[in-house]
Parts: sequence; C-alpha cells; structure tokens
Amino acid sequence: MVAVKSLVAQTAIPLVDIKSVDPTIVIELRYAGTNNLAGRALYPPGTPALVRPEVALRLVTAQAFLRRYQYQLKIWDAYRPKSVQMQLRQAAHNNDYVADPHAGAGSLHSWGIAVDATLIDAWNRPVLMATDFDDFTPAAMWHYLGPDPAIRSHLHLLQIAMRDAGFYGLRTEWWHFVIANWQKYLPPEELKRALQAFGMRWQDKL
Repeated sequence: MVAVKSLVAQTAIPLVDIKSVDPTIVIELRYAGTNNLAGRALYPPGTPALVRPEVALRLVTAQAFLRRYQYQLKIWDAYRPKSVQMQLRQAAHNNDYVADPHAGAGSLHSWGIAVDATLIDAWNRPVLMATDFDDFTPAAMWHYLGPDPAIRSHLHLLQIAMRDAGFYGLRTEWWHFVIANWQKYLPPEELKRALQAFGMRWQDKL
C-alpha cells in the first residue's frame, strides 16, 4: 500500500493497483527484476502494477474471457514513470523501439493507459508464445509468421481477449496493448505535440 501511495503521489494521473481490481490477474513486473532489456531492476521492491481505473476494468473483462478457456493474463508492465522510461531508453541505446520521454507524449505507459501482457494457463504456468518480453526482432511482430500452431493459437486468443476488452495491439510488439480511446487521456497540448512530431508512429514505441 505504501508503494501505491508513493507512486500515485508522484503523478497527477489517477492510478489504481490492478490487483486491487482483480486479484486473479498475475503480475510479474519485468522491470522490477533483472530479466529485462536493461539487465537490472528499474523499479524499487514492492512496486505494484498501476493503471488508470478504466484500463483496469478492461483488463478484468479480458481476464474473464480468458478464464473461460482455461487461460489468464500475466502483466509484464503497466504504468511506467518517465524517469524509468529515460533509463530504459538509455539501456536500449536510443533505438527506434523505445520512446523518448522528452519527445511528443513519450511512452503511453507513462500515462497509465498501456500494459504489456502475456498469456499463462489456469495453473499459472507459461505457455508457448512467439518471443520473450523486450524482444526487438521480427519474431515479435503482431502477425506471427512462424510454423508453430500452438504459438499462433495462443497469440490469437490473447489478441481477441484484449481487442474485445477495448485495447489496440502494437504492430512490432505482440505483448503491448493500449486502451482504444487513448487520445482522450492525454492533455490537449501533449497530444498535439505528439501528433505534430510523430504523427501516429509514436504509438509504435514501448
């Protein structure tokens, strides 16, 4: 609870802990450990997975859909402070996949309207997916082109669940999802700067 209050106090964005809305959604924040692009923890111990309330409710919808098929969501990332976004961009050597927090509106994670999610089974076991998290190879593309029917099935199920719950996917990262009406959650000046600087391309950055 202390970690939640601390993060919320640092931002004017209304945020809720995903676990407080749906305790069945599994959380494994990759940037709270070392298994990520940076190779080190970027979040302090006990960091919760926070999102805007509207995002949390849509995740509840996706989770309910998946549980009917004996699967469920695992969240790899949610709200990401701009300070962490800067560290991540430096770790990625300013590549085209990681948004510059000082350009346009930066990452949509920093506005509480994006999540990184994967699929696990009903017993919390990982299932075959196209790649691991933070994979910037063609294998991570939204449209899986590999030969494995199990991976194709898992990706399709995740995509359907998130789409029907009101999320957009990302062309270059199968795990990244943004609330469908994301524009309304950005301050007008931030949205204007983002669209002027990058058009719609900025959506394609984590």
